[in-house]
This record gives sequence, structure tokens and C-alpha cells, in this order.
Amino acid sequence: MKSIMIYNFHQSIIFYVKQLKLTTMAIIKPPFEMTGSISGISFYKRYGSDKVYMRTKGGAKKFTIMNSKKFKKLRMHFPEWAACVKMSRILCGTMNSVIHLADFNVSATMNGLSKKMMGPDKVHPIGQRTIQLSACRYMLDDFQLNKIHTFASILRVTPSWEIKKETMEAIVKIPYINTDIHLVNPYNYPFFRIITILGIASDMVFDIENNEYTSTLEKNNGKVDVQLTGWYSTNRVIEPQELSPNFVKLSYLYERNDISLVLSIGVEFGKPDQDGRPLQVKRAGGARVLGVR
Repeated sequence: MKSIMIYNFHQSIIFYVKQLKLTTMAIIKPPFEMTGSISGISFYKRYGSDKVYMRTKGGAKKFTIMNSKKFKKLRMHFPEWAACVKMSRILCGTMNSVIHLADFNVSATMNGLSKKMMGPDKVHPIGQRTIQLSACRYMLDDFQLNKIHTFASILRVTPSWEIKKETMEAIVKIPYINTDIHLVNPYNYPFFRIITILGIASDMVFDIENNEYTSTLEKNNGKVDVQLTGWYSTNRVIEPQELSPNFVKLSYLYERNDISLVLSIGVEFGKPDQDGRPLQVKRAGGARVLGVR
């Protein structure tokens, strides 16, 4: 009887969606919960949410988008969107040692931020605008990789930090930690450690000759240096310490304004492996971007 009621409920939803020609998303809450597709309607879950989302399939066909005059302006944005995906990969790469701690799709957010970074370019036409990270570094300052358990909610001390562009290095000072007071362990794992990562990211410009977007720095773009603490017990006192990721050998790049240094920090938890040694646990922890210079 219950299964019949749920089926009729879903059929009613599908009927009204089709009648109203809806293309927006809706949320179905328990007890009427399902995933999958029915009659062109998809039901699915997102990581970090216990809700089921619903949306209709549809939209213009690929041939229409690529050939119709209606979509001429849309097609002008295609090269920029492709460039935003490239920039997103680079920015996510500068956080590659902490991004596994994120609890949402960071790359999608970086795609959107990359698009916003084209705003300062008032010179080039749409389809050729520069992604000016160097002019929009503030957009990434204090960027949080978590929505549920943030870095600050897990590690309740405030690291001080500095990015020295002239020497291509960063200094992160971690204060005294008493885990009974300063560490919140929502996962109840026995180990934790702190990770710092410094990454290089450059602006991206449109190469007219090759008809494609390219980074202004090709050789070392996306390069990272990682400095981390050892694994600690989640029941101990830890003295103040300093971590210093750097690119000292690339200090000759400091004069270039199109190059940015992205400094991130994360706290991750570990569990014992078969030999009792600490093993990192994906998404167990929190991370953030400290700053970009």
C-alpha cells in the first residue's frame, strides 16, 4: 500500500512538472525519497546534503546552439568558459594537498570565480578577455573549502602567516595547541596533522595566433611546495611551530605581476592502518586559503 502511495505521489509530481514546463530544481524530502530517472525527470543526491533533488531534462539541442542566430552571443562565451575550466584546474592544483578535505565541488566554484576575474578586462572583446587573477587575488582570500566542518571550527587556534613575494616563500606560524581545548574531532579519529601548501598561478590570456587561451607562465604554472607537520595524537599538547613552503629557486619570478602565490592550510585526521601507522582519511578535516599575493 505504501509503495503504491509513493508511486502515485511521484506520478503527480511528473504530471504537474510537465504541465507547467518547469526546468528548475525542486527538493523531495523523506519519506517520499528516491533517486534515478522517470519520464525525463532526474532525482539525485548531492554530497554534503541528505536531500533528494529533482530536475527536468531538456534545453536546446546541440545543433541549434551551434548554428542558430539566437545563440550567437552564447557562442561568443564558449572560449572563455573553456579558459575558466583551465584556470579552475590550475587554482585547484595549487591546493592539491588539502583539496581532498573539501566537502563540496571546489572546481565548480573556481570556474565561477575565474569568470568573474575577466571583469577588470575592459579592452578585449567577449571571447578574448584575460583572466586577471593578479587583479582579483582578493577573491580567494580566506576561501573556505568546507561548509560543514570548517578549518577554524576544527582547529581553534589562529595561525599567523605571511607571503614574501620577493623571495617566493611563505611563513606560517602555528601557535601552541592543547588538543583538549583547541581541537574539535568530529570524526573521532586518533591522529591529526597540519598541512601548508604554496602554489604558483598566473594570469591567462587569449592567443590570437593559435586561437586559444594560454597561461602567461607555462613552465612553472601550477607548481606547488608542501610543508606539513608529523602525525600527532588527538590527545596531547603540541608546542608552537613554523612551516615555510617556498620556491626560493624561482625567486627571479617575483617581479612579474602576472604571477600569484596561493597559500592554503588544512588540518586532516588519520586512522591506523594494518600496522598501526597513521593513514589519511579523505574528507576528514577542514581547509582554507589563507591568502594570495
